Parts: sequence; C-alpha cells; structure tokens
Amino acid sequence: MAQPATHHRTAADGTPSDGTGPGGTRSRTHTWQPPLGYAAAGTATGIELARMSLAGDLPEAPICGTLGFRLVAVEEGQAVFEGEPGEHLYNPMGTVHGGYMATLLDSALGTAVLTALPAGRAYTTVQLGVNMVRPVLAATPTLRCTGRAVHVGRTTATAEARLTGADDGRLYAHATATCAVFALPGAA
Repeated sequence: MAQPATHHRTAADGTPSDGTGPGGTRSRTHTWQPPLGYAAAGTATGIELARMSLAGDLPEAPICGTLGFRLVAVEEGQAVFEGEPGEHLYNPMGTVHGGYMATLLDSALGTAVLTALPAGRAYTTVQLGVNMVRPVLAATPTLRCTGRAVHVGRTTATAEARLTGADDGRLYAHATATCAVFALPGAA
C-alpha cells in the first residue's frame, strides 16, 4: 500500500509549531513517493484509478503533500479533496495565497473528469476559471473541495467545483475547467 506524504512543521529551536505562535522561524518538510503515472496501472478505468489512489494503492500525488491536502472521496463524475490551511500558505497580505485554493479546485475538477474516463484515456486542464469569494486564513478550519464532471467527451471535458468549509459549508471559492482528453501515453 502506498504511503501518504508526511509533513512536519517545526520552530527554529526544533520544537513542533502549529504556525500560530508569535515570531520565530518556522520550517516545513515532507516526504513523498515518486509518482508512478497512471499508465503503470495497466487497463484500469478512470474511476478505478481514482479509487486506487484513495485506497493508497497508488502513491499520492506529490503536490498533495507539498500543499497539505488529500483525496477523501470519489464516485463516477465526482471527486472530493480536503485541505488544512496554514500560515505556510500565506501571501504578503497575511491571507492564504489564491494559488492554494486554485490548486485544490483544479485537483477536484480534474479528478472528477478522470473518474468518467475509460481505460487508456487521460486529461489535462487547458482552461481554469476561479472565483474567490472569501479570504482563507491560517485559522480557517478544514476546507472541502467537491468537483463534478459536467461533460466528458472523446476529446474535451468540462467540470465545476466548489470550495467550502468542511464543517459549516461556507463558500470560499468556486471554479470551472475545460480539459483536453487524449490517449494515455504508454497505455496498452
């Protein structure tokens, strides 16, 4: 079974830090397994690949460990990720960088498309439209991002996603994507 990425945050003196204390230098490290690529999974369909990822039978995408989010649910045409905001994601204005939210949204959008693809097909995002409606702070509780495929064809796919508070459903951002669908390189 593939191991999820691990990450540790420490203060300059080496003690664990949750990123909320005043002053001091912090560090964040993580480990990951090299990605295999979906071609290594053989003749699995997109939903099978997503379920293998969820079960840990395929390594987690390194970006998940880098930014601190994870796949938590899949079904055909839908994918759900959750992430923990933190100070390590701040921009100079003292809020979580919009790129974090865009990455969560893009991950849910693309994985939703993946779940509807037949074996031997892949996707890549070619257009991403993101609308951020509320700032995210280090103290913001767990975020949940749910992506849903709208149309999955032979050469293109579209999807929509919402980024909300996992506990309260409060909307932080929403997005749409267009993906190119193509033959998976290396697929038999």
